[in-house]
Amino acid sequence: MRGNVDQLEGLVTSLKYEDNPLANHAGIAHTRWATHGEPCERNAHPHRSDPSGEFVVVHNGIVTNYATLKQFLVNKGFVFESDTDTEVVPKLMKYMYDENPSLDFKDLTIKVTTLLQGAFALVCKSRHYANELVACKKGSPLILGIKIPGKQVHEGHVKVTPTKSLLEIPYVADQGEAPRSAEYFLASDVNAIVEHTKTVIYLQDDDILHFKDGHYRYFNNQSGEEDSRQLHRLEMELAQIDKGQFAHYMLKEIFEQEESVLNTMRGRVDFANNRVKLGGISKFKEDIKHSRRLIFLACGTSYHSAVATRAVVEELTSLAVTLELASDFLDRKPTVLRNDTCVFISQSGETADTLKALEYCKSKNALCVGITNTVGSTIARMTDCGVYLNCGPEIGVASTKAYTSQIIALLLFALQVGEDNEPSKKRRESIIHGLQGLPALVHKTLALDAQVVDISNSIKGQRSLLIMGRGYQFATCLEGALKIKEISYMHSEGVLAGELKHGPLALVDENMPIVMVATRDSMFERVQNALAQVTARKGSPIIICSEGDEEVKKLGYCTVEVPQTVDCLQPLLSIIPLQLMSYHIALLRGHNVDQPRNLAKSVTVE
Repeated sequence: MRGNVDQLEGLVTSLKYEDNPLANHAGIAHTRWATHGEPCERNAHPHRSDPSGEFVVVHNGIVTNYATLKQFLVNKGFVFESDTDTEVVPKLMKYMYDENPSLDFKDLTIKVTTLLQGAFALVCKSRHYANELVACKKGSPLILGIKIPGKQVHEGHVKVTPTKSLLEIPYVADQGEAPRSAEYFLASDVNAIVEHTKTVIYLQDDDILHFKDGHYRYFNNQSGEEDSRQLHRLEMELAQIDKGQFAHYMLKEIFEQEESVLNTMRGRVDFANNRVKLGGISKFKEDIKHSRRLIFLACGTSYHSAVATRAVVEELTSLAVTLELASDFLDRKPTVLRNDTCVFISQSGETADTLKALEYCKSKNALCVGITNTVGSTIARMTDCGVYLNCGPEIGVASTKAYTSQIIALLLFALQVGEDNEPSKKRRESIIHGLQGLPALVHKTLALDAQVVDISNSIKGQRSLLIMGRGYQFATCLEGALKIKEISYMHSEGVLAGELKHGPLALVDENMPIVMVATRDSMFERVQNALAQVTARKGSPIIICSEGDEEVKKLGYCTVEVPQTVDCLQPLLSIIPLQLMSYHIALLRGHNVDQPRNLAKSVTVE
């Protein structure tokens, strides 16, 4: 097993083949918490079929019908050692092997996986199949990394066929050196393997990858027939997943936003001519323009980016926009028509609920657009067109720079789709002008960090925090509250200021910490009314206001002044103090900032 475990998420497997292809070495490990059962040694991967370990498995995902399978196996005399759903897999393998020992490892795995419901990426080993390993994928991400000493394999250089091992690919070694070894890595995220290789293959659903005696072959899980996959080259440097001078990935990624917002716009915005061109959606622009409506589907932070941009997307495109939490969308299975455009937002491109919603919308023949940060991800492959965030790897579990880049990507999407809308021409020009100055304003906002540390110290011992705002800033409240919940484990709620008198006002007193987002936009006066209601109940809010707003400052409350920009871009600046606040509160409380309890980066379980 090789690699920096601190940077891994999900299952990781390394294989190394030496001079003799029979002298291979394979190891499997897993760094995520158990889906079922408490995180403890008893529930840790790998899981085994029996005390002698005839079959061992690591698993990323969830087996939704595990209870039925477990009862079947218990009735057959199997004794379970953990509380996980994963353990049914190796035990099913042993049961089927005992029934028919003549099955080869690949066919045995196919038989087992046909019984599994849910989402899974599996890597399986067995002492009955020496020098073999089988990996398979359905729903959860799985990537094969390939390292051949002396050779850099570029995208499209070779197509791996069922009859050709990469060991047989010719390459130029150093003089006198023979091509004698190769290494293969299986991982759920490219961040885990970029240290070792940039040559990867993205496994697709129903893929079976069978390693045997120094060679591997692809098979289709449904038909059992051999298949082939294309190589890809990672456009990522190891330095991008290094913390550098920062103590934590989260802090690094917050401070990278000056660069990441620029990278999301780079090559796409013509500031001189006030034009936007997203190559990923150009072919489908007219189809999108003539849609019945836009449906934005996402979860968590990605959903909040849709909340942040809904109003301006409607304004620029003149299309109705519906926002959907992917999990609720699946529960309801609402009407989707072929003239709808469905936009799927996910940093990883592997979010399980969002993927299931994508499958549903594709079955209805709707146009599907992906907004993701991950090249080669399932959402990137399954959608008809889309936009990459280009914000660089995001390692910290709590999304920060991906959130701001998602907002920009959605704004660029709206600017291009609505570019022929003459009534909104001046509005488009003002937004593009605002985008041009945005990196400098982000830099200025990040300079507030020292002030945020002092505020965080004052509320670190509190049990709850309310964050209030209105209009474009409601998304800031939702996202700020989510960050504080995720990282500091403090209860926090984002409150729409217009709803204050309809219930949340009952929580306000002199002991309730409150943050109010009151920047200068069309909602400023209405937010002022909410502020008056809070202070009348002895509330003492921390106010995020526009830089130089003397009217707010003279109220005498603690203020955090952020630079002023175009109203629809203001959430990109207002969220930064709340990102920093969540980080510092968590640190002051002694929590693991990059790896909060119970959470994972790519949410691949339902």
